Parts: sequence; structure tokens; C-alpha cells
Amino acid sequence: MAVFAQDLNLRYSWVSNAGHSWLADASEGASDADILAEASAKRSTEMKNEVLSAGRAMRYEMAISQGNQTRWYDICVDVDRDENGEPCGIIGTSFDITDQKRREETLKTLLRELSHRSKNLLAIIQSLASQTARHSLTVPEFLVRFRGRIQSLSYSQDIVTDADWRGADLESLVTTQVERYAPDGMDQIEFRPTDVYLSPTASLHVGLALHELAVNAASYGSLSVPGGKVLIDARLEDEGAERVLIIVWQERGGPRVRAERDPRFGTSTLERIVPNAVGGEARLEYLAEGIRYTLVVPEAQFEVMHARGGE
Repeated sequence: MAVFAQDLNLRYSWVSNAGHSWLADASEGASDADILAEASAKRSTEMKNEVLSAGRAMRYEMAISQGNQTRWYDICVDVDRDENGEPCGIIGTSFDITDQKRREETLKTLLRELSHRSKNLLAIIQSLASQTARHSLTVPEFLVRFRGRIQSLSYSQDIVTDADWRGADLESLVTTQVERYAPDGMDQIEFRPTDVYLSPTASLHVGLALHELAVNAASYGSLSVPGGKVLIDARLEDEGAERVLIIVWQERGGPRVRAERDPRFGTSTLERIVPNAVGGEARLEYLAEGIRYTLVVPEAQFEVMHARGGE
């Protein structure tokens, strides 16, 4: 904290503990116009004149450019009086609050980001509720399916949060969303990963797609019978000037797949909601040997961690 005094003409009489603050150049006889930029000097002078006119203390904050950065100061000024109680100038203090301001700005940024992500999550939940209700015949059926989808979002959200909102690695999503639906755990899952981190948005939606596929496979597909397998392949490919992530889900060794589609299966989620959310493309195929789902995720929605040989 620096302490200073100015006379009735607002020229500095003395400064104590100026350090490297804006008062460092406030030599005796100097005014604010001599040490501050025009806008800052004008505001400071106006505030001090108001103190002299009103005869009471005032407090204000001021941002001052120093070199290549801006520093913030909390300034308090009051009337300085002589032995007879007559005003003879002002006396004030200046306290550097730059670190506090930066913390406040960081907190505001985090709160804005939290608000944005919360709204996105609520929009996802609203969409899921609508889609689930549309294809549920009874309330109990709706509750079971909707709870499963909300739980899927929760699992993916936990991974994203643990990674400080950076996103989620694909292997964690597969393990979290698929393993619990396989009677023999990951022994029934053949996973060919690639080292990528999905964005928070992509993490939630890819996790949701894996959940829909796993639930269907456990109910009617390859995870519903002994010896059934699921192959999950993830690879990077170049499409023109852009690199994309291609995720393929292929079921094998399960019951023969019927050509007609079950509307209760999450086709809307897989073919519309998920690809639209990540800005990519998706294809769901009902092959005789098992369902195949292909999701193309654009480069903006993932980050390559460690390139493998040949990539």
C-alpha cells in the first residue's frame, strides 16, 4: 500500500512506499496529469476535486496501464486538514488489487462457462426425454429407458469433470458405457483404440451413442448370448484437408438381425442427435451378422494425444 498527500492544487507533497506502482513517478510538485494517461488523470482529478468540494472521503478503483499490462488499484482519498481544521489538501492510499481482479475475472469466466455447459446439458436431457417418450408405450418403460440414458450422461460427465473439463479419452468412455452391459466384461469387447481426447460435447454424445448400442446389444444383440462379441474400432483418416475420427461398432456372434427396425431402439439418438451434436455423420446398418454403427467425428471435436506409428 502506498500513501500520498497533495495540496489544494492537487500537486503531490510527498509519497511513501510507492514501489513500482503508478505513484513511482509522483515527485514533489507533480500532478496526476504528469504521471498518468489523459483519461486516468482526468478521472483521478475529478474524484479528488469532489472530495475537496464535499469535504468527505471517497473510494474508487482505477485501471492503469503499466508497460505491457494493466494493473488495478483501490484508491481512498480524504480531506487533509491543518491544525485549525481547515482543508490544506488531500491525503490518500493506493492499494494494488490486480491479483484480486484477475481472480474475479477468472471466476466470472468459469461461471459463464458453467452456465453455458449447464444449458447444453439441459438441452440434451430435454431432447432425450422427448425422444424416449415418443417411443415408449408405458410410463414404466419410459422411466427405465430415460433413467438409463440420464445415467449414461452422468458417467460421461464424471469423466469430463475429472479431466478438468478438457474432455474424455475414448477408452474411458468405452469401459464406462459398454463393459457393464457385457456378461463377460471386456472379454466380449474387442477395442482398437486411437489416442484422442474428445471435446466435452463429443464426450457426452459419443458416450450416449455407446450406451444405446450397448443396451440394444445386451437385450437383443451379440451381448445377449454366450460367445457374442462387439468390435469397436477407432481410427484417424484424412478427408480432404481435414482429419476425422471414425468410430465403428460392429456386432458379431449374436442372433441374426432382422431387417426391420425397432422404433424403440435409439435410432433417433444414433442417426440424428449424436451426429448433429458433433457436426459429423453417422450410419446405422442392420447387417445379418450384427448391427454396424459408424460415426464420423470432425477434427474440431477431438485432440490427438500421441500419434501412433504411420499416422
